[in-house]
Amino acid sequence: MYRNQKGGKQVSRPAVFIAMVGIAIGLAVMIVSVALVIGFKKEVRGKVIGFGSHIQVTNFDGVRSYETHPIAVTDSMIQALSAYPNIRHVQRYSTKPGIIKTEDAFQGMVLKGVDQDFDDHFFCDHLLEGEMPVFSDTASYTQVLLSRSIADNLKIGVGDRIYTYFIQDQIRARRLTVTGIYQTNFAEYDNLFLLTHIHTVNRLNNWAADQVSGVELLVEDYKDLEETAYRIARNTDNQRDAYGGIYFVGNIEQLNPQIFGWLELLDLNVWVILILMTGVAGFTMISGLLIIILERTHMISILKSLGANNLSIRKVFLWFSVFLIGRGMFWGNLIGVAFCLIQSHWGLFKLDPESYYVDTVPIAFNLLIWLLLNIGTLLVSVLMLLGPSYLITRIEPANSMRYE
Repeated sequence: MYRNQKGGKQVSRPAVFIAMVGIAIGLAVMIVSVALVIGFKKEVRGKVIGFGSHIQVTNFDGVRSYETHPIAVTDSMIQALSAYPNIRHVQRYSTKPGIIKTEDAFQGMVLKGVDQDFDDHFFCDHLLEGEMPVFSDTASYTQVLLSRSIADNLKIGVGDRIYTYFIQDQIRARRLTVTGIYQTNFAEYDNLFLLTHIHTVNRLNNWAADQVSGVELLVEDYKDLEETAYRIARNTDNQRDAYGGIYFVGNIEQLNPQIFGWLELLDLNVWVILILMTGVAGFTMISGLLIIILERTHMISILKSLGANNLSIRKVFLWFSVFLIGRGMFWGNLIGVAFCLIQSHWGLFKLDPESYYVDTVPIAFNLLIWLLLNIGTLLVSVLMLLGPSYLITRIEPANSMRYE
């Protein structure tokens, strides 16, 4: 049925080719779309977590504000938080909103202070110039790490000294030295955060030695984020510290609902693409199968005359369809996986980071999802062919062979 070149004009061969192309294109688009959305969500989520960690313990009165109220965080509290399952790192931080002013311009910012326990892998991965401040050294009290966007706006570079101003009962100023410049392409945070030693920020806030804005916790497995945050909150929320501050525990999704809500909407786009591509692939196979059946009416009549029943003939055509679907899926996988590998290694397709938060099309290939896409495409395509194959039962040998 597939390789026969005899018998005059073969109408089914173009139809078979179109059906296989439809399957290949549909599956390739689904593979690339899913890998792209997963990669984009992973990149954006990673940048949000890099600036704010997975879980934060803060003062209840200062939630979602950079002008924070302090909480007391002792070494024993750090040890207790580190002992929870799924927690891989715990670190203190403090924040203070202020202004950077140069001779030509000024810009609002948030000075974030960290100490020697700070996990700097995220900022090291995005460091463009200079070096990270050594937060275990007193020399870092006057050192600062800022973003490329702030440096370009204020025309400053590594080694330059900047003047920062903080408004309290009276305006307080600090002169800091730029030791490094980072760039994450996440403008919402790049235009905001400067990184320095926690001692500098705590002195600006006039806090006691054991007071900080909060504690950041990183988890081992993101899937267990909500459960881990709930377990910590159950033992920590609404407790008061030695200064009367009330502890509040929130995970990164609760603290940034607008960003993670937007990321969840991307899943809807994926489902729309999957449904459309599956429909396109399925309907091209339906048209191909109908053309094959109509072209093979004489063969079906002969088989029925020799005693073959409708079910056995339908199985022949369905297995032939599975063969065609398999060939189309082979080429679809080849195209889709090859695109993912090429893009992930060489980043040929670029994006505007100001609009998309990434400078190249992000790809994250998931083996399990790839297998599910292939199995789902095969099952849906075959199920859609069960109805059209019923046409075989309507073919009568006496009527069809009369015109041969």
